[in-house]
Amino acid sequence: MRTYEVFLKRPGKDPFVHAGSLDAPDDELARVLARETYLRRAEGEEAWLVARDDLVVLDRGFIAPNADKPHRHDDGAELAARRRERRSAANPTTRAAGPCTDTVEGATR
Repeated sequence: MRTYEVFLKRPGKDPFVHAGSLDAPDDELARVLARETYLRRAEGEEAWLVARDDLVVLDRGFIAPNADKPHRHDDGAELAARRRERRSAANPTTRAAGPCTDTVEGATR
């Protein structure tokens, strides 16, 4: 008995996503079981069926060098806060940004 992983793709540009696993004695029965289990309600337009034995799994030691790179997922909030602090320190008379309420000849700017 072999274990197979099932991946489905919805119509359009959606990526393949893991739908689940199944056990079958051979590839042909795995195809039938995948169709009957995961494609009965037209959940996908395309399907991949991969024997788990054929998957190449990367171990944590191989992946670890890339785990410590937070700069790759920065949303910019920390940098923006640092810039605001530097601007405030360089020019302490600058007011915080907001609506101007100064009046000139009775009009609001």
